[in-house]
Amino acid sequence: MLHNCRHLRVLTWHVHGNYLYYLTHAPHDFYLVTKPGHPPGYAGRVGVLPWGDNVHEIGIEEVPDRQFDVILYQHRTHWEHDREQVLSAEQQRLPRVYIEHDPPQDSPFQQWHWVDDPDTLLVHVTHFNQLMWDCGVTPTRVIEHGVVVPEGVRYSGGLERGIVVLNHLAQRGRRLGADVFAETRTRVPLDLVGMDAERLGGIGEIGNLELAAFSARYRFFFNPIRWTSLGLAIVEAMMIGMPIVGLATTELTTVIRNGENGFIHTDVSALVDAMKELLRDPDEARRLGAGARRTALERFHIDRFAQDWHEVLRHVTA
Repeated sequence: MLHNCRHLRVLTWHVHGNYLYYLTHAPHDFYLVTKPGHPPGYAGRVGVLPWGDNVHEIGIEEVPDRQFDVILYQHRTHWEHDREQVLSAEQQRLPRVYIEHDPPQDSPFQQWHWVDDPDTLLVHVTHFNQLMWDCGVTPTRVIEHGVVVPEGVRYSGGLERGIVVLNHLAQRGRRLGADVFAETRTRVPLDLVGMDAERLGGIGEIGNLELAAFSARYRFFFNPIRWTSLGLAIVEAMMIGMPIVGLATTELTTVIRNGENGFIHTDVSALVDAMKELLRDPDEARRLGAGARRTALERFHIDRFAQDWHEVLRHVTA
């Protein structure tokens, strides 16, 4: 049904690569604004992700002269600068959607969202984000994540260690739980992967297409983040059948159920105890991992995600 409809021409930007890749599973044509050298925010079809034929690059200078059906913003810079300085007057009047990837950073519950426009649809990626932002008069909707993992990659868990997947953890500090990670790894064997992980004694960055198979060997996935949305790495780990251990904060509290698909708590010592138990009992880890995969298939399937985005794009352009 999805692929029998007219493809909409969606102008957007490359902000979060994996999310953008999953977003382009919706049956529409996506045009990514680029600049020479592909700097952050204007990167286009870069990297190793298998972009589909429906994903196109468009140089920023070409944008005002092209025809689109909907503008899909994903970053404050693009909303506040590119909307007025790059788009033509006609394009500024097109249907528009703003994806908010994060919870508020300045105040956990009082921060006003800069869109504040009754004619723009603000899409949150978690219900937690929608709850915490003050969106003013802007209509909102939640579209939860949907992910794809490489065919045939499944959890094995033979390596008696936990894995943490975070980019620039040293730089991002307490919000992402750098201190929690530092304390925990003195008590439990943990490996950190991600950009600049070496600065904290980690392994370094693992490519997008290799990460699932690399992670599958580890006994469990540990999420030390205090304040975030819901990391795609967590959902991807669940999809391969990996048990999750993490802080009982933000949207993760609605995803992980203790004893069913992982373990969450606000007491780091309780998390350490749970990790040690998984290291001692690989059968229990496999049982929880199977529960994690069931949750992921029920809640974060790519077909549901693509359908939700299809419906939103058709709705705003109706």
